[in-house]
Amino acid sequence: MNLRRKFFDKTPKQTYIHYEEERGAQKIAAALKALCNAEAHKDVVVLCIGTDRSTGDSLGPITGSLLVEKSPRHLHVYGTLEKPVHAVNLESSLDQIHTTHDNPWIVAVDACLGRQASVGHASVGLGPIRPGAGVQKTLPEVGHAHINGIVNVSGFMEFFVLQNTRLFTVMQLSRCIASGIVLWDRGITKGSPGRKLQTLNMRNVASPPDCNIHSKVDE
Repeated sequence: MNLRRKFFDKTPKQTYIHYEEERGAQKIAAALKALCNAEAHKDVVVLCIGTDRSTGDSLGPITGSLLVEKSPRHLHVYGTLEKPVHAVNLESSLDQIHTTHDNPWIVAVDACLGRQASVGHASVGLGPIRPGAGVQKTLPEVGHAHINGIVNVSGFMEFFVLQNTRLFTVMQLSRCIASGIVLWDRGITKGSPGRKLQTLNMRNVASPPDCNIHSKVDE
């Protein structure tokens, strides 16, 4: 989970789509197409960040699982409910991605907190996100582009806000985001169709020997 980047610095224009919005998935697909010329990149990775141990922070792995079910042809999906990518294994997961793929172009998907009026929106934009910033964790920036699912309100006791976020909101956002990514994938035309879907093999990712309370949200 990350805080909205406006708390840190100025960024290029974002595209905001509410999960109830008509043709919301098509708008997400169009935003991604505008940000990334996927045909020009050998490997495009969708990195879905979060944990199913916190309702609000489960948007990433739920989105990843929905994507895997659709078997995208041109995208490599990392981070699912079965094999989540979170604070404990994010750095080792990034190492594996860069070892496996040749200069990959990464779209990071994560939950975030924002203003009340923004809850239920997906924010698509250029540049990385800062996972863990919303709960005072220091993790590497991730992604050439990002999709933030705004799941609840920021400002006070973010850890508990995430724990008490409605699963309905998370599910609706995840479905909208996954549908948009699938539509984007279907619009990609590459010379070698039928690329094999790759998901992260967590057995090859080392975990630290113990996890303290600072990492508890993302274990």
